Amino acid sequence: MRKVSKEKLAQAIMILNQIYEDRTVPKNVKEAVKNARAALENESLEVSIRINKALHELEKISEDPNVSAFTRTQIWNVVSLLESNE
Repeated sequence: MRKVSKEKLAQAIMILNQIYEDRTVPKNVKEAVKNARAALENESLEVSIRINKALHELEKISEDPNVSAFTRTQIWNVVSLLESNE
């Protein structure tokens, strides 16, 4: 079972917001980022389920050839935050 602190969750959401607001990010990546953010913010689900849903969305786009190196690094940072256990 994954446990992520509220601070790490908030940091992940903040990074996802930055990616979403970046004009250079392709639409398909923005859509996946939006879905990942929505999953993390869905308080009706357990934290582990929210994290798994977000990770699933981010894995789909992490190797997209249209993603810039900077954005890919940001995505990996979010994945790292979400995969870290407390």
